[in-house]
Amino acid sequence: MAKEKEKKVKDKINWKKEARLAPGYIIIIAWVIFTLVLLGWIVAASLSTTKEIFAGEVLKFASGIHFDNYIAAWGSGGVATFFMNSLLYSVISCVALILICAPAAYVLARYTFLGNKLIQTSFVSAMGVPITMIVLPLFCLVANMGILNDLFASKVTLIFLYIGINIPYTTIFLLTFFANLSRTYEEAAAIDGCPPTKTFWKIMFPMAQSGIVTVTIFNFINIWNEYFLSLIFANSDQLRPVAVGLYGMIQSMQYTGNWSGLFAAVVIVFLPTFILYLFLSEKIIGGVTGGIKG
Repeated sequence: MAKEKEKKVKDKINWKKEARLAPGYIIIIAWVIFTLVLLGWIVAASLSTTKEIFAGEVLKFASGIHFDNYIAAWGSGGVATFFMNSLLYSVISCVALILICAPAAYVLARYTFLGNKLIQTSFVSAMGVPITMIVLPLFCLVANMGILNDLFASKVTLIFLYIGINIPYTTIFLLTFFANLSRTYEEAAAIDGCPPTKTFWKIMFPMAQSGIVTVTIFNFINIWNEYFLSLIFANSDQLRPVAVGLYGMIQSMQYTGNWSGLFAAVVIVFLPTFILYLFLSEKIIGGVTGGIKG
């Protein structure tokens, strides 16, 4: 009984504190409502017709619900090609980034050697370099190699660029997680005769799962939404990811006028990142706060 009373006292709402936080609550609620209304309107427009969109009758569905907008956008609209290209670039790049950066971050966090601090400083400095400063030399290098007109080589080039640009951020992000892990696990593994490489992959790598999942999600979203590099290096519809593809669709709207199909394409492109946030939001928050604690 005494414990229950203590719980009730602890759970009692501090109205003064809540009153001070009220402006923040109001701003957050207003932002959530605005976002939901905006997303709801886009979804409704994707199921409507161009005529209803311009007449301001999107939410009435006077002519019914048009799921055929999605079929048209996926097929004749070219969204399928853009979607699969982005999926290919994002998945391969994210997997490669973890395979490269996780061991590098572990070594930088655990071992003291000549140049360790210099490498970490270089990674941090590289994160501050704008892409616009390096894109011209990169383009000249790729153009001189004569691979811009080759479909397979161009896709490989884009993947290499995505990997290279995200290596500094991914390495620094994971370095914090490995630095916070206890060394007792490695010491116990060493006593059992487990070599360092096996110790990393079998013990330390799984223990940094929250950080790995979090940085993978961030990398996936960044690569999925990337625009500038793909605009420069993807010179055909067969290479373009969703960001550049959607921009091209918007430009073509002045000739076709299929705005309902455009909104359907926007919803299709938006779905992967929305699903990631929906199902992995706890892991994202846990991963970020886990890194901050260190």
